[in-house]
Amino acid sequence: MMKITAAVSHITGEPLDIQKIGLNDDLKADEILVKTVASGICGADIQEAQSGGPTGHAPLPMVLGHEGAGIVEKVGSGVTEFELGDHVTVSYASCGTCSQCIMGRPYACERMAELNFGGRDTDGGYRYHSQAKNISSFFQQSAFGTYMKVQARNVIKVTKDVDLRMLGPLGCGLQTGSGTVLNDLRPQPGAGIVVFGTGTVGLSAIMAAKVAHCDPIIAVDILDSRLETALDMGATHVINSQKRPDVSQEVNRIQAGGVEFAVVSAGINGLAELATRSTGIYGTIAIVGGAFKGEFNLAQDVLIPARTIRGVLQGSSLPKVFIPKLIKLYQAEHFPFDRLIKFYDLDNVNQAFADSQAGKVVKPVLVMPSR
Repeated sequence: MMKITAAVSHITGEPLDIQKIGLNDDLKADEILVKTVASGICGADIQEAQSGGPTGHAPLPMVLGHEGAGIVEKVGSGVTEFELGDHVTVSYASCGTCSQCIMGRPYACERMAELNFGGRDTDGGYRYHSQAKNISSFFQQSAFGTYMKVQARNVIKVTKDVDLRMLGPLGCGLQTGSGTVLNDLRPQPGAGIVVFGTGTVGLSAIMAAKVAHCDPIIAVDILDSRLETALDMGATHVINSQKRPDVSQEVNRIQAGGVEFAVVSAGINGLAELATRSTGIYGTIAIVGGAFKGEFNLAQDVLIPARTIRGVLQGSSLPKVFIPKLIKLYQAEHFPFDRLIKFYDLDNVNQAFADSQAGKVVKPVLVMPSR
């Protein structure tokens, strides 16, 4: 058992505490011990801390964080892909044995909810402890701590030529938005796209749409500051839906007959309907941030226009393949995600949460203490 420093969520809705806890650093054959350098903060971390995740509460206390980046410190006996000193990022957990994983769709793993939100290790145990009390983990990762114990299948080796502190968010928010466009929708050059919500996921989708040479690229949000960022990231048009509630009509004005694709990256009721009605015949709508309900006229919204509405998980991304591609796009100045990032020390995790919720920062990243 090793001692680490971590941000721990003890009570739903209360601030996280920075404390020393124990991490069981005995490695199974397929596990890796990573010294965490930094971790992005995702909306799922904030939701889990304040109200519980999409599958309900894992037992608190919990160490959150699932956009971790760090340096390999120790490997299990069966690990051959990594060696000490490798720079790595960590992405979502999957089992590797269910039918979805075997068919090459680990992002749709049958055990996705259990492994990522259940709070326990794959064997049902707990890796974190404090004063003989169990502490839950998150995404088999818990990157809000100075060390992570992770499965090799969920780890991606990355180049040492890019600041490692920036790369953690590629493991969730950035790959989700960009992957939705590049891996799932796969628009042809010149296809029109509208993106609802300009947080990390939405802006990543906009950057990817620019990579794919979409035109127009329309961003929809309620914050002018975020829409200005969207223009900087590649949007050709922006719509403030508080000032222009007739969003679908405005999209149809920009491109007669509607655009070919829409991405819903914010989980707000009503956006899926607006996105659907913003697309034309045979339009495709990707639901990434899902609202709890939608009110559709299935004949007029889906059947007659022959539209497709689909959910997209993790951008349909295979992280070991896709994350290195995103890094290359960044190095070629085609995917400037560094403009979205603001660094915070781990001690300031609660301020980072507050700034994210207030829209003051797009992607807060926690930097771990050196000791």
